[in-house]
Amino acid sequence: MGKSSSSPAGTLLAENGDDAYFATTLAKGLLVLEAFDIGATVLGNAEVAQRTGLPRPTVARLTHTLAALGYLRHDTRLAKYRPGARALRMARPLLAGLPFRQVARPLMHELAESVRGTVSIGLLDGTSMVYVESARSGHVGPHVPDIGLPIPVILTAMGRAAAAILPAGEAARLEERLKREDASLWSARRDRYRAGVRDCADRGFGTCPGEYMPSIHAVAAPLFYSRDLGQAFAINCGIPAFRLKSGQLEAEIGPRIRALAASIRALVGEAEPEMKSRNRGKR
Repeated sequence: MGKSSSSPAGTLLAENGDDAYFATTLAKGLLVLEAFDIGATVLGNAEVAQRTGLPRPTVARLTHTLAALGYLRHDTRLAKYRPGARALRMARPLLAGLPFRQVARPLMHELAESVRGTVSIGLLDGTSMVYVESARSGHVGPHVPDIGLPIPVILTAMGRAAAAILPAGEAARLEERLKREDASLWSARRDRYRAGVRDCADRGFGTCPGEYMPSIHAVAAPLFYSRDLGQAFAINCGIPAFRLKSGQLEAEIGPRIRALAASIRALVGEAEPEMKSRNRGKR
C-alpha cells in the first residue's frame, strides 16, 4: 500500500520533506510503533501498512528491526506483532519529568470517588491529548482512561481546555493542523470547538456532554502551560451519563474541576494560566 497525503506517513513526509536533517527511516519506525493502540495491540504487517500509509515491504523491514531490538514482539502463532517490553521504557523519562502527577493524584482520587467517575490529566500532543495521570472510582462504563491514552482535541473538553491556554500563535497553528488533518471534521465541529475554548477562558471550564463518547459526559479545566516544557496541560472529569442529573455537569461538576485545577496549581507552585476569549466570528 502506498502512502497518501492524508495518511500519517503522507502527513509526516509533507511536513518535513524540505528538512535535510530529518531522519525519514527513523520517523517511519516510530510511526510503526504508534500504529499499536487500544484495541489494536496485535497487528500484522498489512494492518500496520494500512494504519500508517507506509508500503508493506517497508513495514516488514521496520517491524523485523523493531522486534530484533525488543520494541516489538513477534507472535509466531498469529504471524503478527505485539508491543515489546522495551517500548515501555520510553514512557518513564517523560513521566519522571512531570512530578506534579504525584501531588495531584490524591486530590484526583478524592473527586473521582465523590462523583463516581474518572479524573485525568492530559498534555497536548499535536491534535491529541495524551493522558499522563488518571484516577477512577469503581465501574465507570466503557471508557477506562489510563496513562498514554490519546484522545482527540477537537472532540473533547480536555482538548479545548488545553487549547484555551496556548499562546496565540500556537493556538492558530493548532487550528490549522486540525483543519489540515480532517477538513470535514473541522468544518462540522469548528464552532463547537471554539465555543468550548471560549467557555474555558470565560468561566474556567468547558463541557462535552457525550460528544466524544455518547455514554460519557465530560467537563475539563485548563491546568497550566509550562513554558519550560512548551506544553499545555488540562484536567478533566468524565461521568457515565446515567449518573448525572439534568444541569449537574454545568452547575456542580464544572466548578469542582475548576477548583481542583486551582488546588493542584497552588500545591506545585504554578500560576493561574492567562486566557483570552478568541475566535469570535472567525471562520
